[in-house]
Amino acid sequence: MSDPQLETFLSNGNSNGTTKVKLKKEPLKLSGLLDGYESFSVTPVIGTEFPNANVVDWLRADNSDELIRELAITISRRGVVFFRAQKDLTNELQMELADRLGRLTGKPESSTLHVHPLQNFNPDEEKHVNTITTDKAANPAEDLWKNRPSDIRNSWHTDAGYEPNPPDYSILKVVKMPPTGGDTMWASSCEIYDKISPSYRKFLEGLTAQFSQRRLPKVAAEKGFELYTQPRGSPNNVGDSLTTTHPVVRTNPVTGWKSLFAVGNHCESINDLTPDESKRLLDWFLQMIVEEHDCQLRHRWKSPYDLAIWDNRTVYHTAIFDYAGLGARTGHRTVGIGESPYFDAGSKTRREALATE
Repeated sequence: MSDPQLETFLSNGNSNGTTKVKLKKEPLKLSGLLDGYESFSVTPVIGTEFPNANVVDWLRADNSDELIRELAITISRRGVVFFRAQKDLTNELQMELADRLGRLTGKPESSTLHVHPLQNFNPDEEKHVNTITTDKAANPAEDLWKNRPSDIRNSWHTDAGYEPNPPDYSILKVVKMPPTGGDTMWASSCEIYDKISPSYRKFLEGLTAQFSQRRLPKVAAEKGFELYTQPRGSPNNVGDSLTTTHPVVRTNPVTGWKSLFAVGNHCESINDLTPDESKRLLDWFLQMIVEEHDCQLRHRWKSPYDLAIWDNRTVYHTAIFDYAGLGARTGHRTVGIGESPYFDAGSKTRREALATE
């Protein structure tokens, strides 16, 4: 009888690392096409900002496919990329950008844009735009203040991890903000994974986790709304169960890097462990995100139409609810759907890969 954990261990090589396993998909390489645009690294590990670029110019350029592909690779490597005051980016163009980022980097043909199971109150032509707001009139299903976690550290997550095919790239355009507060934080799931010892990584790479979103069906029932049960960006994302299984450690096909995926308020438990073992691991993962400040960045939304684009396979994020009484905060989010998460035994950690470039 085969032992999947043993096979995973063997396929990753012996303790001396002498056995090499070929990647199932070759990582994509940067061409340098964006080097001519002013940019800077927000931190050494995570985040790049293009302070003066207009992303609509890239969408409509003669070499648009090459520019958007280069942007997608940059996002996957840096975790999150920022643009300022993107007033030309309509919701329609934002949907186009979210889809093309994944399409130009090899996402499944059947994957399109996510439709939120509950927060989809826009017209049909914009059902892929999720309005995240403290304005109850614009989002009658959710009271962000009432539903925010009492322990703020539990708000770290990746988008829609409860879907069998979860998101690849997410785009958030903030159109209204308070004078201060309402920042967003991101943390690198790749750098977190690099901090774990090689021996412990081998154990984690043989595990899977249960992901679920149990709150949305309850909210829908309480307020008389129906969940969106048709395909939510993939033929695999259907129905109202909002639960699935994913690997604890996944490989990003764009970079070929490993990351710790079983984190956040959508990850319910780790399979094949006792409840106590599962809780201890999930608490430890979350503790690393909270305490390892070199893996984090905190982004301030400075002006209307500031834009953030991130790779959910590479980072976690959380909003900061510190602006009660200071005014409304409203953002338009579009989310591309990617592949079903997988672990590739031939993949490397971020630091291992960068050391060979």
